[in-house]
Amino acid sequence: MALLHHLSLSLFSCLFLVLAPTFTASKHVSNPELVVQEVNEKINASRRNLGVLSCGTGNPIDDCWRCDPKWEKNRQRLADCAIGFGKHAIGGRDGKIYVVTDSSDKDAVNPKPGTLRHAVIQDEPLWIIFARDMVIKLKEELMMNSFKTIDGRGASVHIAGGACITVQYVTNIIIHGVNIHDCKKRGNAYVRDSPSHYGWRTASDGDAVSIFGGSHVWVDHCSLSNCEDGLVDAIRGSTAITISNNYLTHHNKVMLLGHSDSYTRDKNMQVTIAFNHFGEGLVQRMPRCRHGYFHVVNNDYTHWQMYAIGGSAAPTINSQGNRFLAPNDHVFKEVTKYEDAPQSKWKNWNWRSEGDLFLNGAFFTPSGGRASSSYAKASSLSARPSTLVASVTGNAGALSCRKGSRC
Repeated sequence: MALLHHLSLSLFSCLFLVLAPTFTASKHVSNPELVVQEVNEKINASRRNLGVLSCGTGNPIDDCWRCDPKWEKNRQRLADCAIGFGKHAIGGRDGKIYVVTDSSDKDAVNPKPGTLRHAVIQDEPLWIIFARDMVIKLKEELMMNSFKTIDGRGASVHIAGGACITVQYVTNIIIHGVNIHDCKKRGNAYVRDSPSHYGWRTASDGDAVSIFGGSHVWVDHCSLSNCEDGLVDAIRGSTAITISNNYLTHHNKVMLLGHSDSYTRDKNMQVTIAFNHFGEGLVQRMPRCRHGYFHVVNNDYTHWQMYAIGGSAAPTINSQGNRFLAPNDHVFKEVTKYEDAPQSKWKNWNWRSEGDLFLNGAFFTPSGGRASSSYAKASSLSARPSTLVASVTGNAGALSCRKGSRC
């Protein structure tokens, strides 16, 4: 009977893997420049309100919720504050609050109620919060189910020293306000991903957040560092993603967006990267892109050792209002790195810089022609000034929020 049970689960898993990619394909936005324009309009609006909101920063995500001293009673309002391609990620907004009371993770197949693993695998929407400060060392990958929010506000929550978070073929995920670091490769074990299904997981990569065929995903105000592979990787048809307000440090291959040059399904990938601080000890891939459309806006790049933004397979990279501080080594002053293609090919890609600030000799090598239709559309949009970067990224990373006061 047990053998039949496992066979049925395996068949279900295989069917799920076959069907799931079509689940995310419809999330593609036909005119990404309109999303870019909307992001810039929201930044403009927040900037105009600086004189009205005493707690305002000009960061439209933060200004949407951080001025509320009763944020702890209105937690789910956060879901309405995202911008960019991941703006429709509602997470567990329409569900109950689930309080994590137990930091243990002893059984990846039969997780104990009250643990983070038990919370994220449930079928119904849940807004997951933490009863107290805790360090969670995951035995195996944390397999998220759809319509979940992990909200670390009000506690110091560290997911560290073990496996970390996997968003595989699910939708509507928000990960906010947690510290994720020192993630390790795990796998070759059974792991539950819903109340009715568990399956065999091969070795994981050791990412902090791995998005695999996921859609409507928002990673916001997390502190990410020192993992075995990437900090945030999105591959295999993932799209509708916003990565914002994060503090990323001490890592080599920071962010991979796109599975491989040959995986053309990632042409539908669309990602907004906004208000992040790429800090000390970073080497490369902030991000490294393939195929899709990537809006990189108002981020602070204070450290890189090789390059900041790179890619292959003709991605569109729209860099607006970022601040790039180059390393002292004269060999690595260039922000950009065109990979796996000769200049005769990459010169026709679409990489553009508008309103970026270049310090200590940093420079951006653009590609494409202003005459192209995509350039004409993108050039009509006004980038926000890079002088805003210090204020909009000053609180990047997990915040220290206390109940009864502004966060």
